[in-house]
Amino acid sequence: MTPPPAAPDFLASIGWGDAEILPLAGDASFRRYFRVVDGERSAVLMDAPPPHEDPKPFLDVAGWLAARGFAAPVIHGTDLSHGLVLLQDFGDVRMRETVDADPAREAALYGAAIDLLVDLHKHEAGAFDPYDREVLHREVDLLVDWYCPAIGIEPDRRAWYAAWNAVFDAALAGPKVTVLRDYHAENLMLTGAKDSEGRDALGLLDFQDALAGHPAYDLVSLLQDARRDVPEATEAAMLARYHAATHTDEAFDVAYHVLGAQRNAKIVGIFTRLWKRDGKPRYPTLCPRVWRYLNRDLEHPALAPVKAWFDATIPADKRGDPMAIAGQ
Repeated sequence: MTPPPAAPDFLASIGWGDAEILPLAGDASFRRYFRVVDGERSAVLMDAPPPHEDPKPFLDVAGWLAARGFAAPVIHGTDLSHGLVLLQDFGDVRMRETVDADPAREAALYGAAIDLLVDLHKHEAGAFDPYDREVLHREVDLLVDWYCPAIGIEPDRRAWYAAWNAVFDAALAGPKVTVLRDYHAENLMLTGAKDSEGRDALGLLDFQDALAGHPAYDLVSLLQDARRDVPEATEAAMLARYHAATHTDEAFDVAYHVLGAQRNAKIVGIFTRLWKRDGKPRYPTLCPRVWRYLNRDLEHPALAPVKAWFDATIPADKRGDPMAIAGQ
């Protein structure tokens, strides 16, 4: 977490030359974050180094969100040639730790997160790439590309493609919204403000991969959280809250479970890749939770072709932490 060499000159060029640069966080990508402190003011420095990262999509989505009244970080300055962006500092109070420390606040905070999605979905999708069939297939293939080889299984890829292709229509139907794609408790910040209805105002992070797709996707991301256990009762209550506000029908419920299975299969593949390719052994330990969500989604009748593939290919005792299953 050494600051990037170009950071001091960049900060000086936008009036932060006397600031101290402190490590803040890394994530599953090449991006890193630093807190920049100058007296009473602070900001967050995003280091998105080219050619691995490009901060422009983040800036585009942040602008789209801010123009519609959502709490994306204000941009204080950019140096795109070095992948540097200075952002508004939302502080250290994340929804995840807040709920974990005070479970009595879970319903209110998840309710605020659902209501934010309700508001977001009132807007037509931004001019972002479509979350189309090709993307859905490419993402879900991460499980057969990484997880299956890691645990010694040679999958039937043709049957895999056919099973998913048979269920993806549900995830492609209906009007499209802006899908933030990583909408969960670790990317929602409590800003300390309240909205007009007295709910905690939530700051948004990690939305640079936004696409135009089905509104159910971000609900899955929130309510089947790969990084924390969301009780089934909370998931059901929050889905009911969304349904009541948006008057969705049974087709939405089908899409929720199809996208739940798709996202969770993708995450199992990504977490395995982070271990095998990138040397990050923490991520496979999260896979058992993701498998629990995936197994539940597969029980929905709409997922019958995909469930049949899993039942024939990956037995129950091979669904878990790939590092442990592989004996490493």
